[in-house]
Amino acid sequence: MKASSNKCFSSQVLPLFFTLAFTTLIHVSCWTHSPHFSSFLVSKHEDEEAPSSSSSFPLQTFASYGSHDDEKLDTNFKHKVTKKENLRDHKYSNLEKIESKLAKARSYLEMEKVFKIFVYEEGEPPMFHHGLSKNIYSTEGMFINEMEKGRYYRTNDPNEASVYFLPFSVVMMIEYLYVQGTYDRTSIGLCVKDYIQIISHKYPFWNQSQGHDHFMLSCHDWGPVVSAYVDNLFNNSIRVLCNANTSEGFKPEKDVPFPEMNLKTGDLTNLVVQGYPISHRTILAFFAGHLHGNIRYLLLNTWKNKDEDVQVFNELPDEESYHTKLRSSKFCLCPSGYEVASPRIVEAIFAECVPVLISDSYVPPFSDVLNWKSFSVQIDVKEIPNIKKILMGISQRQYLKMQRRVKQVQRHFVPNEPPKRFDIFHMTIHSIWLRRLNIRIRGDDH
Repeated sequence: MKASSNKCFSSQVLPLFFTLAFTTLIHVSCWTHSPHFSSFLVSKHEDEEAPSSSSSFPLQTFASYGSHDDEKLDTNFKHKVTKKENLRDHKYSNLEKIESKLAKARSYLEMEKVFKIFVYEEGEPPMFHHGLSKNIYSTEGMFINEMEKGRYYRTNDPNEASVYFLPFSVVMMIEYLYVQGTYDRTSIGLCVKDYIQIISHKYPFWNQSQGHDHFMLSCHDWGPVVSAYVDNLFNNSIRVLCNANTSEGFKPEKDVPFPEMNLKTGDLTNLVVQGYPISHRTILAFFAGHLHGNIRYLLLNTWKNKDEDVQVFNELPDEESYHTKLRSSKFCLCPSGYEVASPRIVEAIFAECVPVLISDSYVPPFSDVLNWKSFSVQIDVKEIPNIKKILMGISQRQYLKMQRRVKQVQRHFVPNEPPKRFDIFHMTIHSIWLRRLNIRIRGDDH
């Protein structure tokens, strides 16, 4: 009787299951081909304005370019599934990828609806609540200043906040506290330590979570070092850092890698300029920069004045234009300097040049939703002598795919005034949101 019941159950449920699965695939397929499916898969919506509410925008999803597995660049373009017995598993794998993308879309939409950030009001400008919005630390200043304007996500009620922002600027602290030439960062670290003591005595939130639901943001090289003056800030809090160096304690599961950008004047106009067509990109790989750190020394020592295809400069000749070189190159070399981050990554993306990341311990920005392997090349430091061989091994077809994806991700690195959906500000907030979802704190409703 029991066997008969199981057989009956199978005969009724299995057809229903396959019907539902087939219907789901049809709906998902239609959605993926809609014009608003994904900012990662279709062309950019250049005319979007900053959202006044979550309903102001059509649904879009976070969908990575390609898979997030550890596959190497496939220059042969062979189908990975050719045997019939593997076809069914391949189809289900594709369905799982689609479902994963839809889940990330729901995460983003949920963030827009419910994510609240409380900014502590303690502290006085210019070291708190203010940042420089130009030069190499511009992204730090722009984020702090945007949070001060309170246009997005900010709440004045700390009891409804999802996270708590510590609004100090390491760049401004160095400007006012650091004694040039001493390399003594004690005064800056103690300032941060005193600040956390103040807010932990005035409010209960730091002590309740031991700092897990608090975040700091810094684009200065010393950001990680300064955070180490407070154990719970270094070990527990969400640290949004340009210097995302895993060998120096950066933890991708809780910390957020942050783009570095050199805005010399602070002007946000014309950052993305139409790149040259492929036929005019006559340089295989290009780099120009000072000898900051061992990686750049090795790069210049290996390639400077050695090969017309791999053009590496310590300083460009006066008659040469840096940005013209970027737009004339297929690949732009982005080696780490004294620290792992480099503004050349964003510069390459804006120039529609495929970035080549040369580092041993760097976590690139937004890598929780962007598959960097599909639009960049990552080379270990030990492979610097093989740069030309590696890049020449990428087929034209593969390169065209990568370069097209560079154009697609540009919008996620662009600063806007006011911010636009999926730009650098909102992408950073989303990365913080994802880290917060990994934390379970007493009193959470979900």
